[in-house]
Amino acid sequence: MKKIWVDGTEANVNQRLGSGAVAFELIKNFEKLDKKNDYTVLLPGKPMEDLPRERSGFRYKIIRIKKLKTLVGIPLEHFFSKEKPDVIFSPTHYIPRYINTKRVATIFDLSYLHFPQMFKKSDLYKLTRWSEYSIENASHLVTISNFSKKDLLKNYRIPKDKITVAYPGFDEDFYKPINDKEAIDNIKRKYRSGDNYIIYIGTIQPRKNLLRLIEAFVKIDNLKLIIVGKTTGEGKEGWIYKDILELPEKLGISEKIEFTGYVEKDELVYLLNGAKAFILPSLWEGFGIPVVEAMVCGVPVIVSNVSSLPEIVGDAGLLVNPKSVDQIEQAIRTISTDKKLHEKLSKKGIERAKRYSWK
Repeated sequence: MKKIWVDGTEANVNQRLGSGAVAFELIKNFEKLDKKNDYTVLLPGKPMEDLPRERSGFRYKIIRIKKLKTLVGIPLEHFFSKEKPDVIFSPTHYIPRYINTKRVATIFDLSYLHFPQMFKKSDLYKLTRWSEYSIENASHLVTISNFSKKDLLKNYRIPKDKITVAYPGFDEDFYKPINDKEAIDNIKRKYRSGDNYIIYIGTIQPRKNLLRLIEAFVKIDNLKLIIVGKTTGEGKEGWIYKDILELPEKLGISEKIEFTGYVEKDELVYLLNGAKAFILPSLWEGFGIPVVEAMVCGVPVIVSNVSSLPEIVGDAGLLVNPKSVDQIEQAIRTISTDKKLHEKLSKKGIERAKRYSWK
């Protein structure tokens, strides 16, 4: 039996996105599936209601110093703890410092190296410097695609065997094909989607390439774009999104574009099931969990032909050059009019999604 500390800070928020959603699912499945090891989840405050209940071998510890947790909070907890852990696992890029215990970090992607202009300066400094520290000083690294592993090896001097690839999964309690037309129609009315729409799910930020996606709808008629994503709110927020929110009006297509804000997954699954297709034209992704959530629902996907997305989707979706508005537009037209292709990709997506699980 090993004593494992887990940094659960990002999991202990409402409206989880990205690394926060990953942290939550990992903690949930550690408690559910691993009865051999002893887990202590470090939190900045009382555990949220949907986090697992404590049991023998699984407990929470509230860190006393909540700010600068990797520099001060967790190192101090470790220093004063009578029972030292065998390993400290961080489901984020940042490991605690000044600790001799083995530390494992999760590195999602290196987008901050490739697109530094698409990050706020304060976030960019932290991502660049603190990620570099974690990559160089962690005992082991976990990343979420073979693409991200290759990118790590290309940009940092680390041995191959220091990195393990572990694909994320999806919440099997929620995401599945749904045929409840009445429930889907109710959600459509709530979010003003209409019957014919393409859906995007993700943070509102430059790297997601939403400016080109919105521009692709200038010449498309009888189809709406539903953008599900957060700008501000609890937990992780969007950034540099002003131009994105203003573009539909500038292009004169406000009636075609609907920004829903954050949508809880008990409603999102219906909005997703009602869509003609899901699209993620991102310039860079370490994985792209919403792509898998769409595929498992039987919703055809359109994704970029760059970074990890071809690896994740395989032949179960349409691939486009994310820098080509014309290609994005044509893929949307094709998927919304070709019924045979739509059905084919729907079936392939469901099968492809079986590869991905939190277990």
